[in-house]
Amino acid sequence: MPSDMNVVALTGRLVRGSELRYPQNGGTPSLRFSIAVNRNRKGADGSWVEDPSYFDCVYFARNAEAMSQYLEKGRQVAIQGELRQNRWESDGQQRSRVEIFVNSLVLLSQPQGGGSAPRQQGQSSYSQAPRQQAPAMPPMPDMAGPEEFQDDNIPF
Repeated sequence: MPSDMNVVALTGRLVRGSELRYPQNGGTPSLRFSIAVNRNRKGADGSWVEDPSYFDCVYFARNAEAMSQYLEKGRQVAIQGELRQNRWESDGQQRSRVEIFVNSLVLLSQPQGGGSAPRQQGQSSYSQAPRQQAPAMPPMPDMAGPEEFQDDNIPF
């Protein structure tokens, strides 16, 4: 029997800063944030308009605490995870909510508005490591272009 699949991959921008939560029993902290994913569509007047969808996300990885200082409003991220539905009862009413449980998170840009410094919350003892320069690429050797071949030299 085939198994079911539950995979979500999104790229969007944070609509507010992240919220780091620590469980009362001392378990792994969780990082909660929301992203907006824009879809372009034609409006009634024929012009293109952005139609955002909003998604609540939860990140439980070991580095969720370290990532909290970088997830601020406007930053573009790519996430991969799965959908989970939480159910509870409130005032006799059954409630539910679907969230994305993030397995992988990649920072894609600085927050909109140019804020480049990480936000300081005092919740994390981690600091941003200095970014290392990539090694310089060696120069490419000169190679013959298609204009240097003659019809006699082509083997087919």
